[in-house]
Amino acid sequence: MTLRAVVKGVGHYLPERVVPNSYFEESLDTSNEWIVARSGIERRHFAAEGETTSDLATKAAEMALASAGMTGADLDAIIIATSTADLTFPSAATMVQARIGNTKGFAFDVQAVCAGFVFALTNANALILSGQARRVMVIGAETFSRIMDWTDRSTCVLFGDGAGAVILEAEEGTGANTDRGILATDLNSDGSYRDLLYVDGGVSTKTTGVLRMEGKEVFRHAVEKLAETAHTALEKVGLGSDDVNWVVPHQANIRIIQSTAKKLGVGMDRVVVTVQDHGNTSAASIPLALSVGVQNGQIKKGDLVVTEAIGGGLAWGSVVLRW
Repeated sequence: MTLRAVVKGVGHYLPERVVPNSYFEESLDTSNEWIVARSGIERRHFAAEGETTSDLATKAAEMALASAGMTGADLDAIIIATSTADLTFPSAATMVQARIGNTKGFAFDVQAVCAGFVFALTNANALILSGQARRVMVIGAETFSRIMDWTDRSTCVLFGDGAGAVILEAEEGTGANTDRGILATDLNSDGSYRDLLYVDGGVSTKTTGVLRMEGKEVFRHAVEKLAETAHTALEKVGLGSDDVNWVVPHQANIRIIQSTAKKLGVGMDRVVVTVQDHGNTSAASIPLALSVGVQNGQIKKGDLVVTEAIGGGLAWGSVVLRW
């Protein structure tokens, strides 16, 4: 018997406030045309005052539970990928756990910035394969609007707030790459690249800090490393680019998405793109795109899906799953 972690439900949530590119024209030397040309982003959503990461995560979780026909009590574990948790502790995951009525399970956060959802999904898969849990909800949720330098046009126009959720359940498979569920994962990090993407504050420095990024260097590393990790994960299960129905990448920048797809040998007609509608939502972007892809009728049962992401650390990785 081969256990597989199979997707049973998806959900997402975007805050009500929509912020078009024109919003930044009042305070920065920028324009809608400049932002769209360099990032593909047309709008993003910002959380309301008092609206927290766990609030966003809870709403995505509720949608995913409804999609799966489950209640919070049916879950064994909840993992939230986030860099912008409400509090230093407890975890955002425990807050969501309480709100959805889960009392028998366990919950924790994972922090790998924009790669967080891939890292969390890999952890959920390991919990299921080891028998520690049968049903795991994995959520990516962020309020990056809280850590922006609003005078830096190279970063503040790129990010937004949002959440996405996926529910995994253990099922028996044959062990072949035709099984439904997670087939392969690949995780990587290299701390020597820390200064390329980071927040210049934190608890031990008694500051909140704001996001800092070396955009050109991050772009270069992203295209190279994302294509490489996706190929590695596919090769682990004897699959290639031609077998892929959908690539669901981290939604950071349309040029990164296009360049990575080209290196992978996958046409843009097989890539789920949502970056134009919500910008870079960090760990939330992949589950958000998965949920939108299902909602739009793109991703269907039996499709081979590849997700890949890179974030501060640098940390990067990929997951290959059959829907």
